[in-house]
Formats: sequence, structure tokens, C-alpha cells
Amino acid sequence: MSYRYATERADRSDLATGQVLRSAPGHPGFPVRLADELFQRAAAHLGPGPLGLWDPCCGSGYLATVLGLLHRDRLGHVLATDVDPDALGIAARNLALLTADGLAARERELRAGAVEFAKPSFLERADAARRLADGLARLGGDLPHTARPGDAFAPEPPGHPVDLVLTDVPYGDLTHWSGAAPASGAADPVPALMRSLASVLPDRAVLAVTARTRRIVLPQGVCALERVRVGNRAAALVRVAELR
Repeated sequence: MSYRYATERADRSDLATGQVLRSAPGHPGFPVRLADELFQRAAAHLGPGPLGLWDPCCGSGYLATVLGLLHRDRLGHVLATDVDPDALGIAARNLALLTADGLAARERELRAGAVEFAKPSFLERADAARRLADGLARLGGDLPHTARPGDAFAPEPPGHPVDLVLTDVPYGDLTHWSGAAPASGAADPVPALMRSLASVLPDRAVLAVTARTRRIVLPQGVCALERVRVGNRAAALVRVAELR
């Protein structure tokens, strides 16, 4: 794939998982440049914002938080849901970084850790938190956000307007489907996931679903707005109206 929007190889090390954003085993990060590209491709099908963003398989909240920090100026609200309460605990702490207070608290925590554990690397991470805070302020300041329990296969109405769903679905041995997901060994669950999410979204909304696979399987008869493949990841962008 040729990058259409995220054309520059910018230094995104401040957004690396475990740097300022929190991480945990079993909750992988996501390539920042690809996240940026997918967001902008999907947003191009929606027009000007502010947009409501939802990650219904949020895990640690890494993807939703990164997109909020990169595109605060184009977003009005970020929603992150997951069936795993442990993951949601991390997600809530990561989404708190979409506020000046949250980033300031994280900076203080890292500077205190540098003293307590005698690790200069914590000071570098604290400086990264300060840079992220400066960037968030330039793009519009605090971004309203919600992290709550939710099963993507039996979704409740989002509670806030959602224009764009962007999610990296579970794959391999790192994560797994749970909740009301189709049983193990059943047909690819992604088409069912798309249909379920579409049931609580407006027709104009766009779903951008990505996974470590050669090709995202769509429900029968559904056409993608776009398909993307980078390395071992594939993505498909679909208009919700197509899923009715």
C-alpha cells in the first residue's frame, strides 16, 4: 500500500507503547503510522468533523488514545469498550491521557519513578509526556472520552454520536474473542462483528476493521469503500449503510 495521508515518516516514539501510554502483556500496540493513515482515509469518507470515534475491541485503549492525541482537532468524543475488565482498567488510564490533567499526572509519576528507581529513562518518558501535553493543547485541549464495558457482538447504543469505528480485532495467541462471539472453530467472526456494530450505528458511519491477516472477510454481498494491506496487517473500510 502507498500511504496517501501519513506520507512522512515522522518520529512517533513518544506514542510508543510503554513510553507514556501504558501497556500490559496480551494487549499489543498498533503501528502509529498505519493508525494515522486508516483514520484519515476513513475521515475522508465522512467530511469535516468533529467526529465521534469508537473502538469496540479496545483492549488497553492504545489505538483509541493514539488517535485522540494525533487528531484531537478532528474529534469530538472517543469511546472505548471491551468485555475484559482488566483491559478496561488500563484503557481508562490511557484515555485519561487525552486531558491536560491526565498527562500532567503521568509526567509527575514518571519523574517520581526516575528518583525512586534511579532510572534516567523515566525522565525521558516524562519529557515525552510533556511533549504530548503540548501537542494536545495545540490541537484543541482536553478530548471528551469514555471507557466502559461492552460486547462488540451484542453492542449497546454508544451513548454518544459515532461517525467512525476503528478497531484492531483479536488475533493469534495474543488475544482472543470472548463475550457473545461466535464459537471457536466457527466461520470467520468478523462479518458477524460488522453486522452487530452496524445495528447501533447511523447509515453514514464508517467501519474500519483491521487484523493480522491477508484479507478482511466481509459479509456476503457487502462492498468495501477501500481495502488496505501493510505487511502482515489488512484492513477494510465499509459504510454502515452497506451492512443493512
